[in-house]
Formats: sequence, C-alpha cells, structure tokens
Amino acid sequence: MGTDSRGWLRRLLGRPGPGDRDDLAPETESPESGCRRISDCADGPEGRRVVRVSGTLRTVTRRTVAGMPALQAELDDGTASLDVVWLGRSAIAGIEPGRSLVAAGRIAVTRGRPVLFNPRYQLQPWDRPRETREKE
Repeated sequence: MGTDSRGWLRRLLGRPGPGDRDDLAPETESPESGCRRISDCADGPEGRRVVRVSGTLRTVTRRTVAGMPALQAELDDGTASLDVVWLGRSAIAGIEPGRSLVAAGRIAVTRGRPVLFNPRYQLQPWDRPRETREKE
C-alpha cells in the first residue's frame, strides 16, 4: 500500500496524518477550513464531510444499536443541535448534561438529523462549581 492510499484512508476516516492540523485545536483558522456552527454543518455540500463543532450537551441517553450498547448525546451550540453517538459504550466519564465539549468527525444524517458517530472529543472545563451543578 503506497503513501497515497494511507492518506486517502486517513481522510476517509477523518483522522489527521503527519503534518496535518489537529482537528480539536482551538478555532483560530478561517471559516472556510471547517464548520464552527452546527447550523453551518447541516447546510454543507453533499457527502459526509469532516467537521469540528463545539457546544453544550443537552441530553445524554443510553440506548441499544444492533444489540450493542450506545451512548447518545444532543450537542447544542445555540444555532442548531446534532446527535453525538458513541457505539459500544454505555457510559463515558465526563459526558453528562450541561458539559461543554469540542467534537470532531465525519457528519452523517440519520432520520433527518445530523449525527457524529464515535467522534474525537475534548471536554471543556465546567463554567460553574460542582456544588451548584449538583443542586440542579
């Protein structure tokens, strides 16, 4: 398998290669380099493009997909929302309602909603103390 084949496979899987930028890096590049708002991702070109989005988890639920556990969360950035699904996982530490995160992956549309399956993600610091969150 040549270098071109591996580069093609990395792009297909949405994974950076040597010398590529980190898709979870802070948003300092121009808008043309990827989606920032979820509403922009939904209006993108045909096909499954690799996106990086940030927002707040509104809901987190456990479900079953083809007999396997899955963790599904709704990520909202104020312009729109999308579903984030981790297949084969029933729980992930830190993935809970109210948590902010940055997620990156190849976007798909399932049942009319944009979805990121098994995305790379980075949890963001809480914006309020734990004691305040536990009272809610």
